[in-house]
Amino acid sequence: MKKVLFATTNPAKIKKYKIELEKRNVEVLTLNDLTVNVTVEETGKDAVENALLKAKAYYEVTGIATIGMDNSLFIEGIPEEKQPGTHVRRVSGKELTDEEMIEYYTHLTKEYGGKLTAKWIFGLVVYNEKGAQAYSWSKDHFYFVDTPCEKRNPGYPLDSISVMPESCKYFLELTDEEKQKRKQNTKDDEAVEFIVSHL
Repeated sequence: MKKVLFATTNPAKIKKYKIELEKRNVEVLTLNDLTVNVTVEETGKDAVENALLKAKAYYEVTGIATIGMDNSLFIEGIPEEKQPGTHVRRVSGKELTDEEMIEYYTHLTKEYGGKLTAKWIFGLVVYNEKGAQAYSWSKDHFYFVDTPCEKRNPGYPLDSISVMPESCKYFLELTDEEKQKRKQNTKDDEAVEFIVSHL
C-alpha cells in the first residue's frame, strides 16, 4: 500500500479525501500522525502556489510523498479590496475560527444585499521524489446568504451559509442524492485520481 501525507489540519479536507484514497490502496497520514511541526508561510499568489509551499516543506522534512492543498474564494458584487482570494480565513491579519468566519462572511453578505454568488478555486500539489505535480479546479454555481443554518461542518464553516440554487437548500441540508449530484459537478473524484496517478 502506498503512503501519502496530507499536509493539512483541516478535518473536513482529511475526511473528504482519506476514504476515497484508501479505497484505491493509498494510506493517508495526517499531521496528527507525525511528530513534525513545520511552519509554512502561505505567501503564494494563488491556491496552487500555496499548496506547493505546504507540500514541499513537509516532504523535505519527512521524505514522505505529500499532498498540499489550498483554495481561493471569489465573491461577485463586492469590491476588490474585500475579496478573500487566498486569505479566506485570515482577515485584517487575524486567523479566524470557524464561528468567526461564519460571522464575518454573514455580515459581508448582509452588507451587500443578503445574497452573493461565490466561487471556490482549488489548488492541489503532490510532491515526492519526482518533484511537484499540480492540479487546479473550481467549484461555483452556489451563493452565500446572510442567515446561517444551524448545522456545522468543522473545517468548512462556510458550508453553513452556502446555498444550492436548484433546491435553495444549504449545503449542509442536502439529501444524499443531492450531495451525489453536487459531487459529480465538483471534480473531487478527478482530484483523487490525480493524486493516485502521481504517487
